[in-house]
Amino acid sequence: MKKDVIVGIGEIGKPILKILSKWNITVGFDSNPDLMDKRKFERYKNLQTSFLHVTIPVTDKFINNVLRLYKKFQPECIVIHSTVKPGTTKKLQGKLSIPVIYSATRGVHKRMIHDLKRYTKFFVISANAPRGKWASLRFAKLMKSCGIKTKKMSKPETLELAKIICDTSYLGWLVNYAQLSNKIAIEYGIDYNEMWSFSDEIHKLLGNRPKMYPGYIGGHCVIPNLNLINDETLNLINKMNNSYAKKLKKTKFKFTNKKLD
Repeated sequence: MKKDVIVGIGEIGKPILKILSKWNITVGFDSNPDLMDKRKFERYKNLQTSFLHVTIPVTDKFINNVLRLYKKFQPECIVIHSTVKPGTTKKLQGKLSIPVIYSATRGVHKRMIHDLKRYTKFFVISANAPRGKWASLRFAKLMKSCGIKTKKMSKPETLELAKIICDTSYLGWLVNYAQLSNKIAIEYGIDYNEMWSFSDEIHKLLGNRPKMYPGYIGGHCVIPNLNLINDETLNLINKMNNSYAKKLKKTKFKFTNKKLD
């Protein structure tokens, strides 16, 4: 009998812990012990760890933190669910003798359990990973038992970039355009929603004119993830967002009280 361990019982780790606990012996571990089920953790502490699921925030010490977790739990495989800098999976795999899977997380925090089962869980493992075939099959089987669909990608960098470029940064660009169009609407004294109604039918028929809410981008996904890639053009998302925030302070209108993530 073996157990899985979820490290980081936050907005991502907590729902993953709840889902996996229904199908497997799974315990949570966090730097804040108040978030842990200490009794359950102690009950299964002597069981071998099969999968170590990492959902901790990414910092400059992320790789060292994961290596320390490996030494603590001695798992058969590590799964990274956190959004990471391109090349992180490759670097970790080069330092470890066990397989490292990267599986980007998609979904809205407040309904993450639902979204984890609604979206396909993409994952990837380095071609030179030891026991790579076993790890891939075991992870896919575990997810399937929890009602989560999976799809394997070819290279870690593909999925690492996909999460940043095709998810959070793309959303940032769309919201930036909403901010820009709302700022212009204010300058001309026109109604934002009425102006955008012009594109409703186009978007319905073609699907390429999405109308976004022109709020300030807050939270800890879209803007922080820009630092993981540090692309000069993508960094404009943050600059435009800050410029829009200054505009909001000077202008009273109905979109000022909502933040987006």
